[in-house]
Order: sequence, then C-alpha cells, then structure tokens
Amino acid sequence: MADLILSERRGSVQMLTLNRPEALNALSRGLLEALGEALAAAASSAELRALVLTGAGRAFAAGADIAEMREMSPLEAADFSRLGHATFAALEALPVPTIAAVNGFALGGGCELALACDWIYAARGARFGQPEVRLGLVPGFGGSVRLARRVGPAWARELVLTGEPIGVELAERIGLVNRSFEDGAALREGALACAEAVARCGPLAVAEAKRLLVEGADADARVAHRLEQSAFGLVFASQDRREGVEAFLARRDPGFQGR
Repeated sequence: MADLILSERRGSVQMLTLNRPEALNALSRGLLEALGEALAAAASSAELRALVLTGAGRAFAAGADIAEMREMSPLEAADFSRLGHATFAALEALPVPTIAAVNGFALGGGCELALACDWIYAARGARFGQPEVRLGLVPGFGGSVRLARRVGPAWARELVLTGEPIGVELAERIGLVNRSFEDGAALREGALACAEAVARCGPLAVAEAKRLLVEGADADARVAHRLEQSAFGLVFASQDRREGVEAFLARRDPGFQGR
C-alpha cells in the first residue's frame, strides 16, 4: 500500500501531502494516524522552520471517510472524533507556522484540517464547506469551534447549518482563505515561497510570536499584553536577537541559529 502521507523537504521547509487520491484523501482512521506520526516527527525536528500541508490529486481532503464511518457505533464515532481532534491539535501546536495549500475539495473534515493550520492558501477551483448536517451529522473534528474563530459566528453558522459549500472567491472575502492562486502548481510554489520567507526569519522569535497569537486570542486583553511584554524581554536573551540586530545595522543578511 502506498504511503498515506508523503513528506518532502526543501531546506528547512517540509511539505506533507495527504496521499489517498483515489478516495479524494478522505480522512480514514489510518490516514489520521499516519498524519499524527508525521506531525510528531516534524515536532521533533530542530531544523524545521515551516510546514505546508496539501493533498494529492483533485482534493485537499473531501471529508471524513464516510464508508468507514457507516457501521460505527456511537462509542466508536466518539473515539473517531477524539482521534481527529488529537491529530489536529498536534498540527495546531507545532511551534512553526503551518500553511494549508488547498488544491481542491476541503469539505467536512478536510475543511476542519485546513482550519487547524495557521493560514490557508487555495487554488481557484477549491471548494470549502461543512456539509455534515446534510448527512444527519455535526462537525466532528473541531469545525464548530475553529470556523467561528476564523470567519466569525454569523458566517460559521451559515456554513455549518446549511451545509452549503462555497468557492474560493467567497472564502477569500470572508477571511477563510488568505490568498488564492490560478492552479495547483502556482498554489504549491506560492505556499512554499511563503514558507521559505518564514524560514529566513529568527526561529525563536517566530515560535514566540506564534505562541502569543494563539494564547492571546483566548486571553483577556490585559493578560495578552503582559504575555507580550514577557516574551519581548525573553527573546532579548537569545543569540538570534543579537545576530538579527547586528545584521540589520551592518546591512547584511542574518545567520540565525535558533539559539
């Protein structure tokens, strides 16, 4: 059986590709477990600076694997949901920026997977949606939470409660998608170029800035400001900060070491 997750490195940037194109990358238990293993390996890599997630073939991920879910008992379904939540939480917790490169369908669990990334780029033909209610289901992998935080409660309610998919133009307008690209090839190169731009920045600073954005989003504003003040002082103790400042003053490119 082919690898369910393909991994490719370009310098300090990693691209993970969901690899069940014959099933439109439907999120089976096996695929979720393989993704979890790939994310654990990424989290342990000291050289990793950014990660791009995409799908093979015509889809990013067309949703959870409905055929596999067909005979699940309520307890098995709850366990499947917990697996999806744990996998997506691991993606969200990576200290490096993550970009979803949505090359086709991102429906149900696929949309939820994209939402677990820091931001989303998409090809013009991509489609997004949470169609679970059309199957008598509800979002099971975090969509009821992350979608509202990404696009606001009104748009989240329309998408979840109608089950209607949307195209890239509307997804971009409501803030679900950051940027759109003409086709899959342009999308891939655009996402990798962005990841490489991130990789040229100070890795400790990027990790701290990501932590502040994540933790500050759920914190009282006064608490969030204090978190920022502490982090600002913390990065001043790093060699990267000294290198970055010296490189700026000398008008040369910095050589960050992640220390």
